[in-house]
Amino acid sequence: MEEIKVMVADATHEKYVDTILQTIAEAAKVRGTGIAKRSPEYVATKMREAKAVIALSGEKFAGFSYIETWGNKTYVTTSGLIVHPDFRGMGVAKRIKDMTFSLARTRWPHAKIFSLTSGAAVMTMNSQLGYQPVTFADLTDDEAFWRGCEGCINVDVLHRTGRKYCICTAMLYDPEEHLPAKIPQEVINRIHQIEKQSNNDNKNTK
Repeated sequence: MEEIKVMVADATHEKYVDTILQTIAEAAKVRGTGIAKRSPEYVATKMREAKAVIALSGEKFAGFSYIETWGNKTYVTTSGLIVHPDFRGMGVAKRIKDMTFSLARTRWPHAKIFSLTSGAAVMTMNSQLGYQPVTFADLTDDEAFWRGCEGCINVDVLHRTGRKYCICTAMLYDPEEHLPAKIPQEVINRIHQIEKQSNNDNKNTK
């Protein structure tokens, strides 16, 4: 098996979008938990904007996650973390999680980073990065974020509790409570590279 490489995704990775969404949907079905549904174009846009991380073994898809901002960029989420079944148990999820965290801290160093998850493994990774369990009231009140929960099979719980809690556990990383993060130079370089390419593509299409 080829070495698994974890990197900030770009437009060249759009060919993996369908595989990513299928892998996410199948994993949710197996766990019996819901997941916020995302369109192929949404995921592709994240790649073009250097707001996603992908793991590949040669040309084979191994894992994925993306970041998004809420509440006028005062909050960030690292979302959609998935590892293909062929590559589970190899530490890929941790590597992806670490890189999306670095990506979020690089782009929005003062934003609070939060996670809603029902997975024990993700909770453990969050704790290692400095996240703390919080109530839903500590999260963003951005309606656009909460609309993403409408596609989840457990959304009735969220509605019944007046959005106070659900099946997922809320966890929050507040940068004000931590020393400035040391961002890997490779992440910074990769963001600049993708943004430069995007700017060039935009000029060529005008």
